[in-house]
Amino acid sequence: MTARTITRLTFALATLVSSDVAARADVQICSRMSYLVEVAVALEDKGTAATRGWYRIDPAQCRTVVQGNSGSEQIYIHARALPVYGGSPLPQNGHADFCVTNESFTLAAAQTCNRTGYRMARFTAVKPSQNDKGLATAYLAEDAEYTDEQARDAAIQRLLVIAGYDANPIDGIRSSKTDTAIAQFVVENRLENTAAARSDFFDHLIAAAQRPSNAGFSWCNETRNTVMAALGFEDQGNVVTRGWYRVAPGKCLRPDLAGKPRRLYSFGEAVGPDNQPLREGARPAGQGTAAVAPAVSWGGSTILCTRNSKFELSDHRDCGGNGLTATGFATVDISGTGATTVQFK
Repeated sequence: MTARTITRLTFALATLVSSDVAARADVQICSRMSYLVEVAVALEDKGTAATRGWYRIDPAQCRTVVQGNSGSEQIYIHARALPVYGGSPLPQNGHADFCVTNESFTLAAAQTCNRTGYRMARFTAVKPSQNDKGLATAYLAEDAEYTDEQARDAAIQRLLVIAGYDANPIDGIRSSKTDTAIAQFVVENRLENTAAARSDFFDHLIAAAQRPSNAGFSWCNETRNTVMAALGFEDQGNVVTRGWYRVAPGKCLRPDLAGKPRRLYSFGEAVGPDNQPLREGARPAGQGTAAVAPAVSWGGSTILCTRNSKFELSDHRDCGGNGLTATGFATVDISGTGATTVQFK
């Protein structure tokens, strides 16, 4: 399993016990995913909708997102992975689009988006069912169909791998290999022996995953803007490109990599609050016209294919002819080095 699993995000949702369960009770969302996610909620009533977010939900945990009598006819949710994984779920096969922004927000009249920094996102209608405590509950799940315990163990494995520890495979099985990686992490980060059982253990893992790597490959973003990055690597004689990874300002990110490749290919592009590429100042193109300003990017001369949405590509012979974008990647030699960091400045 890799970070791509998040694109197969599914909602494991039970049927309403009665049509107005959600309207009469607190509503909680529970996660059985191997990722830490944030959820935005949309409440729709009589043709109008309001959105608010973001609620962080850790694996094997629940979070109340609606309290008391909401009076809403319908509740929708949209989930995204934390930036440490490099990307969020692809637009879900949901039921409606509502307005959100990247930071914490509360927004009325969310059927339209006309503010700077806001964007439309796809939400999925949920019909929570009552659990044995009388709470209206819906679940986030993956194709792997983890139990609560397996989801937490798989999430720990995933973040350990990103932080540079050998906890593969990411399967939710607490093996001696996973225990060894946890023990090494606890010692090296000067934590208590019981740290792995505590609720804040994920915070320590995230902090470690965001530090520059002492081994392997990392991107570090030293700009004020979010950078969307793509990676290329050699696999059985072919070059595979994968993206997009979101590298937050002032943060580092280790993309998921299998094996020990000797050469990688890196590309990064700065984006604004609307997730559109930032561009440098316009240049004159002669004859009274102005050229399209180049994007603020970090790349090189190796031409490989990308596309605007999340992707993994292995055929780079005719990018344009295949409806893809020919993109210049920088070649990064990582053979014989303990750690390699590409800095976006």
